[in-house]
Amino acid sequence: MARVELIMPKMGESIMEATILNWLKKPGDKIEQDESVLEVATDKVDTEVPSTHAGVLKEVLAKEGEVVKVGKAIAVIETEVNVTDTKPSTIEPPKTSVAPVEKVMMSASASNGNGSVHAHATDYKSSSRFYSPLVKNIAKEEQIALAELENISGTGAEGRVTKKDILGYVQQRKLGQTVAMGVRTSAAPLVPASISGGDEIIQMDRMRKMIAERMVDSKRISPHVTSFVEADVTNIVFWRTKWKNDFQKREGDALTFTPIFIEAVMLAIKDFPMINVQVDGDRIIKKKDINIGMAVALPTGNLIVPVIRNADQYNITGLAKAVNDLAKRARENKLKPDELAGGTFTVSNVGSFGNVMGTPIIMQPQVAILALGAVQKKPSVIETPYGDAIAIRHKMFLSHSYDHRVVDGALGGSFVRRVADYLEKFDVNRSI
Repeated sequence: MARVELIMPKMGESIMEATILNWLKKPGDKIEQDESVLEVATDKVDTEVPSTHAGVLKEVLAKEGEVVKVGKAIAVIETEVNVTDTKPSTIEPPKTSVAPVEKVMMSASASNGNGSVHAHATDYKSSSRFYSPLVKNIAKEEQIALAELENISGTGAEGRVTKKDILGYVQQRKLGQTVAMGVRTSAAPLVPASISGGDEIIQMDRMRKMIAERMVDSKRISPHVTSFVEADVTNIVFWRTKWKNDFQKREGDALTFTPIFIEAVMLAIKDFPMINVQVDGDRIIKKKDINIGMAVALPTGNLIVPVIRNADQYNITGLAKAVNDLAKRARENKLKPDELAGGTFTVSNVGSFGNVMGTPIIMQPQVAILALGAVQKKPSVIETPYGDAIAIRHKMFLSHSYDHRVVDGALGGSFVRRVADYLEKFDVNRSI
């Protein structure tokens, strides 16, 4: 018999720690290799951690609700085979280096006359709010006083400040910009809700609070403008009807409209690459890769956005399989954290709810998002060799929201028009 430690695995390049949500096994339970042992939450996603060995769970080293660093032991498993030579090595978290930032004026309680921070101002132990060692180290290095740290909005579990949150705050400070987007809005609303005896009070879950905060932040950061275009997708409807049964038999997957729409978006991005950018202070970062995020509604009512990386490298079959796989695993809570990161443009299919159009909110730090409306039959004027005629056509609205700081109406409107052009010129004779 041998005892091995189950280590908190590395779940993405930017993931430094995770919160224990729920132990699926208890001490004494038998465990198979690769069987899920517990659920954890990161800043990006909830996921399950599988066992690295088969055996019996002897001891749990981390309690539910505890925040554990990547590479730290969380349980002990007793195996029947001697595995001392194959014990998983501890994963060292990547070291974080933070560039020095310009000093800013502190409050009198946190700063002396020459701008340096008093030692007691960075004594974060006195705070009732949890901060990871990494966040504390960054705060100390950047001379962020406790009072200042307390006002940074957290996107982590239970509103915790993450590495991304504090580095974003440091960057805003460096640029001398107002950091209203990073200030925690814990104050009471300007107009408090009225509650009567028959009302039901529902506490937001962790994901809903995270979504709410990120949506508010996005509206604060980006001046949103939305352009609308109606597209004739009759050719696509007929083509899909022709091929969907063959595709299901051959691939064992459904052929939906989504991969066709994503292909059109990808082609339009190649024509207008300045849509595929991000904003970093006063810099515009033009992204080399085309990584398409797709909004997926979960059974809980929450929303999650997995990412198809390098979408331009897929054909229709590959896009269809990627779309179906990510949507299925999103609803089953089986996505990996890295599958929710790195998006450069997002699409949201509001048509699946019967909506004809919408004004979607941008996923930061992207600068644009496209809502796909419901496909509807409509009478339409069409041109024929014998003159104009009225015919029944399949049409849909495309709603393109974009960040007016860097995307003007000409670019935002031309882009969504180009997406519609690719949809309308879809080749009905192409095979799959």
